[in-house]
Formats: sequence, C-alpha cells, structure tokens
Amino acid sequence: MAFPFINSIISWFLKKRKHQIELFLKYPIDVQQEVLSKLIFTAKNTEFGQTHGFTSITNYSEFAKNVPIQKYESIEPLIERCRKGEQNLFWPTKIKWFAKSSGTTNAKSKFIPVSDEAIENCHFKAGKDMLCLYINNNENAKLFTGKGLRLGGSSDMYQDNNTYFGDLSAIIIENMPFWADYSSAPKQQTALMSEWQTKLEAIVDETINENITSLVGVPSWMLVLLHRVLEKTGKNNILEVWPNLEVYFHGGVNFNPYREEYKRLIPKKEFKYYETYNASEGFFAIQDSNNSDELLLMLDYGIFYEFIPMKHYDEENSIAIPLSEVKLDVNYAIVITTNGGLWRYLIGDTVKFTSLEPYRIKITGRTKHFINVFGEELIIENAEEALKKACKKTNATITDYTVGPIFMNETKKGGHEWIIEFKKAPENMTLFTEMLDDVLKSINSDYEAKRYENMTLLMPKIHKARKGLFYDWLDKNGKLGGQHKVPRLSNKRDFIEELLEL
Repeated sequence: MAFPFINSIISWFLKKRKHQIELFLKYPIDVQQEVLSKLIFTAKNTEFGQTHGFTSITNYSEFAKNVPIQKYESIEPLIERCRKGEQNLFWPTKIKWFAKSSGTTNAKSKFIPVSDEAIENCHFKAGKDMLCLYINNNENAKLFTGKGLRLGGSSDMYQDNNTYFGDLSAIIIENMPFWADYSSAPKQQTALMSEWQTKLEAIVDETINENITSLVGVPSWMLVLLHRVLEKTGKNNILEVWPNLEVYFHGGVNFNPYREEYKRLIPKKEFKYYETYNASEGFFAIQDSNNSDELLLMLDYGIFYEFIPMKHYDEENSIAIPLSEVKLDVNYAIVITTNGGLWRYLIGDTVKFTSLEPYRIKITGRTKHFINVFGEELIIENAEEALKKACKKTNATITDYTVGPIFMNETKKGGHEWIIEFKKAPENMTLFTEMLDDVLKSINSDYEAKRYENMTLLMPKIHKARKGLFYDWLDKNGKLGGQHKVPRLSNKRDFIEELLEL
C-alpha cells in the first residue's frame, strides 16, 4: 500500500517545478539574456574567456563580435588538453567527464566535455522536467508505483589522466544518486555493461518480472529490446509482460518510421509517447503536451541559443541570430553556448519553430545529413514524411533506412538510391516507390522541379534490405547499442556502398 503514497509524494514534488517553467514561458528573452550573462561571468578567467575578452563583454552583440562560431575541429585542441588533465581552459570547474559522440556526420569520435553544472542543471533538471510535464498533463499517472526501464550506452574509462568517457546516457547513470536505482531498471551495474548483446540479455532477465511503468531510450534500440522480451516470454504483446506500462519517453531519432510497430507491440489506446531532444552537448527541448509533435525549447538549463537560417548557412562563417529574432517555419541550424564550456558551438542539428509564444520547435535534420547533389535540398524531415505516408498507403512498416545519390554521367541521369529494411514489406514495391516519390514532390518544390519529366532526377531506386542488415553494419563498425544511429541521408555514396557490400 506504500506505492500509491510514494507515487503521490514524488508527483507533488515534481509538479512544483511547473512554476519555474512558467517563468521562462512568460519572460523567454530575459531568461536567455540572464543565462548568457551568467555564463560569460562564470568563465571570464578561463583561458578561453581571457582570449576572447569576456571581462569587456556587456551585451549579446559584443559577445557575437568577440567569439567566433565554432565547430568541433576548432575546439578539439582545448578539449584534448583538458582530457590530459589541464583545467580552467574553457570552463572554471573541474571537468573529468567526456561524452563520446557516436559521430554520425563523420567517422571520428568527438569527446564533448560534461561539467558538474551541465549534469546537475541541464541533464538532471531536464529528466525531472520530462516527468513534471508528463505528470502535469496526466493527473492519474501512476509512474512511481513501478519502475522506469532505461536503455542507455556503455561506459569506458580513459585511464591515463583520471578522466572518463562514454555515452552521455552512461555518464548520467554513473552520476545518479544511489536512490535512483530503486525507481529504475535495470540496476546501474547492468545498465553500464559495455558488450551490447550480453547487456541486452541481462536487461531482459532483470526486467521481465518487474512492474515496468515507463520506457526511456532511443526508438531503434528499444525496439530490439522489446522484441527480445517477447521472444523470451512467449507473450503476444508488451502489455502482457508489463500491464501497467503507460508512457514511452523517446528521442535520438525521428519516431515516425517506428510508430506503427510500437502501436502493434503496445496495443493500448491511452498509451502516451513523449519526445525529448537531447544530445551529448546538452538537453534542449521536451514535448510539453499529450499527443503533440512539437517540443518546448527549455530556456533555463544554462544553455544560450542562437540560430543560423539554413538559406545563409556557411558553417563557421555564418551569421547567427538570437532567439528574439527567429521566425516561424524557417529551417535553422542551432548554435549553443553552454555550462559545459562550449562557446557558440554548431551542434549540427536543424530545427523549425512551430510557435513563438511559447517557443516550440520541430527537429528537421542535420546540417550535413541532407542530399543536395542536384539542387533538390532533400532533408530528413522530407524523407521521414514520405516514408510515413508511403508505409501507411501500402500497409508497410520499416526498421531502418539510408539514402544516397546516384551520380550523373554521360549515359545516365542522377537519382536517389534508398536501402530500406522493412519489418513488414509492402506487397507492391512499385506502388511504394511511386508513393514515396509523389510525397517528396508534394512537400519539396526543389525535388519536384528536378523530377519534372525525369529531367535531372530519375524515379528513386529502392533496395529491400535483408533482415538485420543495418544491425550488422552497426556491429561491424563497433556502434551497437546506446546512442548510435544509422546515417540517414548523405551527399556521398560511402554508406550506400558499404551496405550494398554487406
């Protein structure tokens, strides 16, 4: 009988945060200005702060003038010095944690510094807010009568200089208070296992007899886990294993290609899906209402935001604007300044604002994950929408996909080559291909122009991948589990060629 009482107490505690959220909803620009001023003041005596004249900066325009926009390559020398033990380089407090980015835009690993302030005031705060917003929207939620199943990455130790690196999820789990183990599963020791297959089996064994009320993790990997749960238990759906399951908090990849499969696995009309937007560099946005596809930009996590219109995007040479100047339905690259010591850093993601009061966004893709070989400007948002509609029309479901260009030569025109792994393949692949093409033409005028009478682009070429192809590719490249993702769109043929070989 203690469980309902505990559920009520924790729910009451989490709901209190709503008043602070309402503050930045009411005064978003003031809150962002305060964040920037605090970040500059805190880091003024660091090496980076002294180099860029932080003591003389009094407003945003001076900040933008003094500090250039940065990519990882620009700050890598400072990060490497920090990993070797030097401190006070770009942030004043000691940094011993580094989130190893899966590096979907290039093969090289990135090591993103994670300060204690970023863990406490960004990532942990966001985790509480995720629950706060869900509970405020669902008065009858009973999350804390059971446990949340978390699916994260592994942790490896960088031993030379007493600094540590791993997936961000592993760093968060490492730093959680001891009591967190009581409300989540699997236990910390299992969650941090490095070998994916072994960990998968251990998680299934540990959780199938627990009262799991929520799921947290990347959709593609969570699906692998849920299918394994059904194989192990012999049940028909996940609710037969965990009848009190009520919400799935997901992020990391677009959910649309996986939605139908989740509905099949969790056949519960009132089941909730809540999207989050976080990365190694910080936690940025959370779905703040039921059944929404918009994310509320969280403005008081120690992150100052700037945006570059993609029409004028030129990497570090771009001109960024502050939050106060953004407009609806414009594709922007995000630039962040954080309490982890990243200054005007290009994270490589693109978003559109769907609302300015409050500031809500949709993730549209990556600055490097698009196809524009022929001037078609195909972004992930287009690809996901086309897949969703083509699947619905042909009653198909997909597991994974990637797209690359077919380059022109003297004898042939260009095109797009798709490799799609279906969970349930369409009966008529020709119809599926035509539907996909039609949707792309209807939502992307540049693509439509290039496809006009096959003038530049031919009909998409689609390969139906064998089962497990993308899993094998990730395994081959040491990217199983955690936050690793399949590259979706590319201007090159590298991924396509590798996958065709497999």
